Amino acid sequence: MTRTQLLATAAVFVVAGAALAGQATAQTTTPAPAPTTEADQSGVLVFTPDFFAANRPNTAQDMVNRIPGFSINDGAQTRGFEGAVGNVLINGNRPASKNDTGSNVLSRTPASQVERIELVRGGAAGIDMQGYAMVANVILKKGVNTQQILTWNAQIFDGGHDVYGGSYQFTANNGDRSWGVLLSDGTSSSDSNGTGRTVRRDAVGNVLRDTAYSNDGWGGSNSIRLNYSGPFAGGKLEATARYGIHDWQEWQQDVSATSFNRTDYSEDTKFGEVGLTYIRPLAPTWTLETRAIHSFDTFRNASTGAEREDGVASPFQKFTSKGDDGETILRTLVRNERSPDLTLEGGGEVAYNMLDTKQAYTEDGVDVPLPSASVKVEELRGEAFAKAVWRIGPKLNLESQMRLETSTIKQSGDASAKKSFFYAKPRVLLTWTPSPASQVRVRFERELGQLDFNDFAASASLSNGQVYGGNVDLRPEQRWISEVGYERRFWGQGVVSVTYRHDEIIGVIDRLPLPGGLSATGNIGDGTLDKLSVNIVVPTDKLGVGGGRITFKNDWNDSHVTDPTTGRKRPISRVRPTQADIGFQQDLPRWKTQWGFDVIPLLGQGTYDPDQTYKWRGTGYYSAFAEYKPTPSLAIRAQINVWNDFRQRYVVYADRTPARPVSFVEDREINPRTFWTLRVRKTF
Repeated sequence: MTRTQLLATAAVFVVAGAALAGQATAQTTTPAPAPTTEADQSGVLVFTPDFFAANRPNTAQDMVNRIPGFSINDGAQTRGFEGAVGNVLINGNRPASKNDTGSNVLSRTPASQVERIELVRGGAAGIDMQGYAMVANVILKKGVNTQQILTWNAQIFDGGHDVYGGSYQFTANNGDRSWGVLLSDGTSSSDSNGTGRTVRRDAVGNVLRDTAYSNDGWGGSNSIRLNYSGPFAGGKLEATARYGIHDWQEWQQDVSATSFNRTDYSEDTKFGEVGLTYIRPLAPTWTLETRAIHSFDTFRNASTGAEREDGVASPFQKFTSKGDDGETILRTLVRNERSPDLTLEGGGEVAYNMLDTKQAYTEDGVDVPLPSASVKVEELRGEAFAKAVWRIGPKLNLESQMRLETSTIKQSGDASAKKSFFYAKPRVLLTWTPSPASQVRVRFERELGQLDFNDFAASASLSNGQVYGGNVDLRPEQRWISEVGYERRFWGQGVVSVTYRHDEIIGVIDRLPLPGGLSATGNIGDGTLDKLSVNIVVPTDKLGVGGGRITFKNDWNDSHVTDPTTGRKRPISRVRPTQADIGFQQDLPRWKTQWGFDVIPLLGQGTYDPDQTYKWRGTGYYSAFAEYKPTPSLAIRAQINVWNDFRQRYVVYADRTPARPVSFVEDREINPRTFWTLRVRKTF
């Protein structure tokens, strides 16, 4: 029996044993107590540690993950700090750096330090919602203690490349002062690696090529993070610093008796960040908050492609890229809690973003010129904002905001350009809470998308035969968002949430044709996106299965934009039409175990280039886990992931006329490798 077969068998027996134990103890499991409602704040639900007791949590992340109807969002890494951070607060504040995500902070916060968790729905006095419908505010205890967390984890692939990692964390608390260090050996992998078959056909269906396909990809990172929080100059200082290295490599190939095609990709990155937050009371109702953040990356990557057909080799392709990028942010605000019902806030933010990169593309060692192959892109951005959170009545809450942004983007190198922009970005969030169990939320907002500076420079995707030019005319994507949502809570841990959202998009960022047969990322015109989101959690205690929860979550997306090559309407690239997740989890306190499973019936998306259309589709993604906690300080978790059907289709066109006759169609069926995730976590 191989190592992976042995691990698979063990995981199956653990999950099956937990299921049988669940049947035996279903009638004796005590339901978790229902959350309480904050007396002076409409829509705030309070979860105390006894709510999570059956789960035996080791970290604050374990606790937040169990809040019904709430999912951790670490932010979109968009422009600056405002709007880029996630939906998790620690003692009412977000982490000192936007790269130090809420989930990272929660994962290194011991559960024993959590006093309570407030689920803020729709807004509350002194809480900056940052446009989210809900945020989790984790309130920590004060005391004198030290704690260490040691973690080991592994991902074991059936026939693939296994990866292993771990971390060590030390945290010390002394009243208002705390500090910690985290040493991490991280892992990364892809869940769509596997083996399969690729068939290429011409426009009328004749088989041109039939090959065996295989691929793999893996990577890791090593980093150190330091954190400090404590009194300073009449206020509170929070500081974080991180430095690390990351690597990734992948390959894929198609092989037959008469043909060979292989592409390889590798990257190495050095990264770091420093974040400071200073909060100081100015008067009984006035507070000053200042943030300074700096992050940087130094990267180097290479792609190669080799192809041979009927003994004739195509030119050997190589694309390389190296460079530096960084972001520096200075942000300050003043908050005035004029009354328990009204909070006012005003301030400003200045940010500098930079990318300096050089690319090269060769065929058989001969340089092939690329537009914008060597560029430096810089953005200087300033923003002023004013906010108000007004509790109009016991059941009605209004959050309003206006942000005024001005920015200048300058490009130098192979292409020179300079553009300036000005945008007004209003946001209104109205929340009506007729009862603690029901809430209606309405949002209207103008969002401005973050520009990926890599789109200003040349790039390549040799796995699908694409080389992209840079685009000096790229502008931020604008969205006018209208959203309405309804939430109903029941049976203590049950929730039904339905949200409808409509986006009017100005300057959709997608694929744009360039002269000379190249393409680039650019603004292709206006579009729309309609999204229906449903989130359901049904506790099963009243159904006769103690400690269980049935979950269902999905976003249905319908997007439209006019294709710049054909002039016809099509979906926006990389927007998934649907991805439902159906699951079941159960706590078994007698056995000190939790177990569960998830099923994703269908997922996929498309990318629409001028010369080809690429779509992938997956069905039947299954995962099951069991976590055993023999003591409050030890957790052992095993999870198995099975994905039996992953399909890719490339439709390559003969030219760029509006009719776009088909040159060939390539269909690839992949059987992704089953993999097991193992984790052991010890707290002491």
